[in-house]
Amino acid sequence: MTTQTRAETQRLGVETTGIEIIEESARTAKPSDLFWPWFAANISVFGISYAAFALQFGISFWQGVLVSVVGITVSFLLCGIIAIAGKRGSAPTMVLSRAAFGVSGQKVPGVISWLTSIGWETFLAITATLATATIFRELGWGGGTGTKIVAALVTAALIVVASVAGYHVIMRLQSWLTWITGVVTVLYIAMTFSHVKWSAVTALPSGSTQQVIGALVLVMTGFGLGWINIAADWSRYQRRDASGASIVWWNTIGGAIAPVILVLYGLLLAGSDKKLMDGISADPVGTLATILPTWVLVPFLIAAILALVSGAVLGIYSSGLTLLSLGVRIPRPSAAFIDGVILTIGTIWVVFFAQDFLGPFQSFLITLGVPLAAWAGIMIGDIWLRRRDYDEEALFDVRGRYGSWDWVSIGLMVLASVVGWGLVINLFADAASWNNWQGYLLGPLGLGGKDGSWAYANLGVLLALVIGLVGTLVLRRGTVRRQEEAA
Repeated sequence: MTTQTRAETQRLGVETTGIEIIEESARTAKPSDLFWPWFAANISVFGISYAAFALQFGISFWQGVLVSVVGITVSFLLCGIIAIAGKRGSAPTMVLSRAAFGVSGQKVPGVISWLTSIGWETFLAITATLATATIFRELGWGGGTGTKIVAALVTAALIVVASVAGYHVIMRLQSWLTWITGVVTVLYIAMTFSHVKWSAVTALPSGSTQQVIGALVLVMTGFGLGWINIAADWSRYQRRDASGASIVWWNTIGGAIAPVILVLYGLLLAGSDKKLMDGISADPVGTLATILPTWVLVPFLIAAILALVSGAVLGIYSSGLTLLSLGVRIPRPSAAFIDGVILTIGTIWVVFFAQDFLGPFQSFLITLGVPLAAWAGIMIGDIWLRRRDYDEEALFDVRGRYGSWDWVSIGLMVLASVVGWGLVINLFADAASWNNWQGYLLGPLGLGGKDGSWAYANLGVLLALVIGLVGTLVLRRGTVRRQEEAA
């Protein structure tokens, strides 16, 4: 990008900074600023739908409460720890990951991160499109192919425009969306509370330990672990003297407070109505609208789409940065635009050609969740071991202190993924048959095989996280010390 083009782009309010280090003069954010993007991205009524996903594991209401509070809070706490790296190095998450994996080795988790971000944001766009069609049908305005096409294109356009604009526009946008979506979400709860039947909710039978763990893993991967690979992207503008504890706090509270409330309410709602619970599987947000009065459907639709767009914008912005960290040499706005085009194509394919929605999505979550959890464990361990800020120049130099490849971290990630995939199964063998190879360790380890009770616990995600974390703390302590002592 030429100097003249860059100046014109900046005049239009578009962020031109890519994966390079943020200048000290631009690092003006404070920890409390992190509340807005995380809160706005997670206050979507889609959070209510996760209660139905959790209850489908066969757990009771109180078990669902435990799973929701613990799973959501802990997963966003882990995001907060990753966010500390952004303050220490003022670079995107996947660039900071080079300190643990090597400048070239970072491309291994980078590809996983990019696929995860693209998949998540495509899913949010799909949800917005399906919700629009359902609500239009409820209003008697159609809801067929034409409606879906327009909804898909409008949703994708909103996501791409905000993502291309960049950090400063997104931060302002998120603060506005917080109030809009927050008000409508409160209105939704007030207008649907009469549908709650406490007797039906408390009558839900308790599930086994394995079922509770399975629901816990789903909640963790659906919330905090789904964002963990981009957590430092929003803290890289923090002042260098910002408190690490404050960054963790505001990241955690901003991300967790709305989902906890929404999922708890969703447990009451889905537990009261089996038909509602089943409908959420096919169309999460649209089904929730079917119990609203007609006059409130339009504001509900607008708020629901804006909330889903809010979450997707964070992901596409960060997936563009991840694409750049993989060595693609294009301006940041162009990278965000490319990922937006991929999102649009993916949305159209799923909405118009895929036969099942929830099955492939959950299978996708668990499959990519295993190596992502392994990466998160390694990254958290690396942050834990470090006492100094990153050598920012070395993050871009294969001859620097971080080297080209850190084979210990690469090996840990491979080991954790192989073990993790062996302890999860594809819950949707027909809809996502490409994942039926998983679960190969359930039999040899005496856990009952793919048909046993432990098969649905998805232990592999948690174990991958632990292997990455403990392995890093044990095996890379000396490496980190030598890196920090290097001239």
